[in-house]
Amino acid sequence: MNKLSNRLNRLAPSATLAMSQKSAEMKAQGIDVINMSVGEPDFNTPDHIKAAAKKAVDDNWSRYSPVPGYADLREAIVAKLKNENGLDYTTDEIIVSNGAKQSVCNAVMALVDDGEEVIIPTPYWVSYPQMVLLAGGEPVFVNAGFEQNFKITPEQLEKAITSKTRMLILCSPSNPTGSVYSKEELKSLAEIILKHENLYVLADEIYEHINYIGHHASIAQFPGMKERTIIINGVSKAYAMTGWRIGFIAAPEWIVKGCNKLQGQYTSGPCSVSQKAAEAAFAGPQQCVEDMRQAFERRKNLIVKLAKEIPGLEVNDPQGAFYLFPKCSSYFGKKDGDRVINNSTDFAMYLLEVGHVATVGGDAFGSPECFRMSYATSDENIVESMKRIKETLARLK
Repeated sequence: MNKLSNRLNRLAPSATLAMSQKSAEMKAQGIDVINMSVGEPDFNTPDHIKAAAKKAVDDNWSRYSPVPGYADLREAIVAKLKNENGLDYTTDEIIVSNGAKQSVCNAVMALVDDGEEVIIPTPYWVSYPQMVLLAGGEPVFVNAGFEQNFKITPEQLEKAITSKTRMLILCSPSNPTGSVYSKEELKSLAEIILKHENLYVLADEIYEHINYIGHHASIAQFPGMKERTIIINGVSKAYAMTGWRIGFIAAPEWIVKGCNKLQGQYTSGPCSVSQKAAEAAFAGPQQCVEDMRQAFERRKNLIVKLAKEIPGLEVNDPQGAFYLFPKCSSYFGKKDGDRVINNSTDFAMYLLEVGHVATVGGDAFGSPECFRMSYATSDENIVESMKRIKETLARLK
């Protein structure tokens, strides 16, 4: 009998990767598809980072690395956390993994026991609840809707906490919404967390530098919170290094030791050459990060303006990351011939198959009334994709 494990059968496939794959298949058939489904900067990795990787190859950095990553890279991360975030960590409180995605999964697997609850604000990144299920935990969703700019309140958090609550997952700047929690908002959430002894917060800060409202705030900065916070970050978004697969955890040493034990059994240390490239990213010149941030902000302003011109879409103004998450529910129930738009998955599939623009339905993010577009693409692609979407939606009656 062909039977996969119950553990695997509990999981859903990644909707973002599925849409990206479908758009790639259509492109292979000669169809001109604009892919706005995947959160990947369209910039190339900066030259000084590539040069460090080439030197690493020439210098024979080709052996197994230590499970938590090279000491030099962890020292560069410690310096980054001090200089940019005002946070004091030691190298023993840092572990480097094969991308921030593995870092998130490591932290969940290391802390969450069977039946324990993990609070996940909705909308959420597609993989958070799946990772909680993989760990045997129970996702508890707290709805932070369009009207509250997709951010949960302290009152909502307090109400969701039970004796089984082990973790809160907080992503700021957010995927999929682009919302950013202010220092004051984080302080209010921290006050709730500190009232509950065994509650930890996983702070996914991978979009830290793609921020349009000023300096990034980390929840770990408040008194007592560093001991309760697992910071997740990496090089993929800020330095256009998605394929290099380097992420890290900064957390209390006992948690890092647990993640080290876990990682040592199923992947060991990350790619040696990628680590030397990441070291150059953190320790080298940072103007490239600001240049890319400015480009993303210009694109954000462009896509928000154009999306607001499309009848039936409700559009907020994201404060970070490179996603727009408009409300599209006014189209539900409308038809194009025999085709009916029943939900956001239908909506996204309609835009792909008829408009040739790949987006992702909000169902995958726990917000079925919305859909996600990544504007990590050229200005020309943004203009053309919004033109296509406007024309395509006009066909629905």
